[in-house]
Amino acid sequence: MLERLNIVKQRFDEVSDLIIQPDIITDQKRYVKLNKEYKDLKTIVDKGEEYKIVLSRIEEAKEMIDDGSDAEMVELAEIQLEEASEKLEKLESEIKYMLIPKDPEDAKDVMVEIRAGTGGDEASIFAGDLYRMYTKYCSDKGWKTELVDVSEGTSGGFKEVIFSVSGDDVYGDLKFEAGVHRVQRVPQTETQGRVHTSAATVMVLPEAEEFDVELDMKDVKIIRTTSTGPGGQSVNTTYSAIQLKHIPTGIEAKCQDQKSQHKNLEKAIKVLRSRLYEAELAKKQAEDSAKRKSMVSSGDRSAKIRTYNYPQGRVTEHRIGLTLYDLNNIINGDIHKIIEELKLAENAEKLKESGEIL
Repeated sequence: MLERLNIVKQRFDEVSDLIIQPDIITDQKRYVKLNKEYKDLKTIVDKGEEYKIVLSRIEEAKEMIDDGSDAEMVELAEIQLEEASEKLEKLESEIKYMLIPKDPEDAKDVMVEIRAGTGGDEASIFAGDLYRMYTKYCSDKGWKTELVDVSEGTSGGFKEVIFSVSGDDVYGDLKFEAGVHRVQRVPQTETQGRVHTSAATVMVLPEAEEFDVELDMKDVKIIRTTSTGPGGQSVNTTYSAIQLKHIPTGIEAKCQDQKSQHKNLEKAIKVLRSRLYEAELAKKQAEDSAKRKSMVSSGDRSAKIRTYNYPQGRVTEHRIGLTLYDLNNIINGDIHKIIEELKLAENAEKLKESGEIL
């Protein structure tokens, strides 16, 4: 453990020197990357210093016990040894997790796309419920959300809704939400009280920076149309809605949320860039999963990941077999426990791979 902490400290000292170099400061891409690494390493270094202090306290207590000349001091040393040993065990467990290499994507902001699946109007209503669940969760985390594009359902909710989320380590949390979410409940339109099953698909795309994806606008077809759906006179009669098509890949993006054509174009480019980046990332993840089967961050978009059962008031997270009887709070944004459990499961898997023992 100490050897690994010393390696981290050496790298931390290197990065500390690098981020104050003028040539690094002027290279925005490299500076942002190193600054993030600096913050991550500092957390481990600080925890490592705490670990070393506890080790020295254990050594000190053992020396006093071995000396044995003062019975009262020996008694105090035994208490100190017991307390420090407990703390050491806890710190070792924390540091093991901290030393797991972080996915560089985890720090990114995201684009979230929610699409109504099977279940007609009820699926659209459920997509709306998921949208509110995520916006409340993001608000709790202090993250900023912004609506990018929306297609409303005929009886409420959304056929499709796209929104961006920005903040600290957004993708690291929200990536677990990608997949098919299923709801079991009596629809508002059901007259006989029968429970129906509906579904919605969630996609979480890490938001691509300009230096992540080289997007040549010569390869992009821009279609300008009038907005559809609810809106004032100016929204539905001016050519403010934007649809983009990336000719080489066929990947599309659209935005009609803003009255300004320029703002819609800006947002649509962001969505297109993120979709292109996610397509490349999906290839890499497919290659990785061929080497390693991850039970929690599957790239399979069609995988059923969670069921929200209203009659029983329960939510079941299928990837880790977690069932919580707290549906009302969860659908109102309290998905913290589910995400933490998924993170723990993924980290435990990574520890096994690296040959560490929990």
